[in-house]
Amino acid sequence: MTGSTTLFHVSDIHFGIEDQRAHAWFAAAVAQERPDAVICTGDLTQRAKHSEYAAATRWLKELGVPVFVEPGNHDLPYYNLAERFLTPFRRFETLAASVHCDLHMPQLIVIPLRTTVRAQRRFPWSDGVITQRALSACLTELERHQGDRRLKIIACHHPLVTRDPARPNPTIGGDEAVLALARAGAQVVLSGHVHDPFDFTREAEGRSLRMIGTGTLSRRLRSTRPSYTALEVTQAGGLTAWHRVFEGEIAA
Repeated sequence: MTGSTTLFHVSDIHFGIEDQRAHAWFAAAVAQERPDAVICTGDLTQRAKHSEYAAATRWLKELGVPVFVEPGNHDLPYYNLAERFLTPFRRFETLAASVHCDLHMPQLIVIPLRTTVRAQRRFPWSDGVITQRALSACLTELERHQGDRRLKIIACHHPLVTRDPARPNPTIGGDEAVLALARAGAQVVLSGHVHDPFDFTREAEGRSLRMIGTGTLSRRLRSTRPSYTALEVTQAGGLTAWHRVFEGEIAA
């Protein structure tokens, strides 16, 4: 549609156990359709190895479009505990310095929300935690854009809430974050982590927050084949999402 903005949302690409056929399928779609940007919501690597980060960096650069990246739980050092506790995001930040672009576009703004932490009081450490520091940084950015009519999209790795409000929420601080983000004017949250796409709306004090999760391009499949999500934002601020599923042969 003329005047609209197209985004491809991908997550959990997991270099180290990637599905190379699915990666090639996604890269071919980017080359053919030339979206305005690609948003990657974490788990770029499987074990945060330097070799995995190098492969992810090359792949994201070769897409040839602006890329927005957030880290996932797999992107923190797995084998080097000293680094995990002292400088947990150093390897990710090296990649981000090479490929990341802030996305402030005519129809939309993308704002990050960090949901990955170096350690937790529970085990395993794979599910999300929203610290007050991370939420405050996100809310501060939303506050800067109060009165801005552009669509405000939050990008994070872990889903903030489950589709069913009656189910326990694995993301610590997620329910509180949804309320705070809705109050601050956010309209959409993009996430990954669960490897299956979803699209639902959560109401908070009369405000709506649309939750869109995308799948994986790795061999760690759940109930869905490798997939990504195409998003179109219109000049009027409307958002349409299509979950696209890889129909080719899946890697063993």
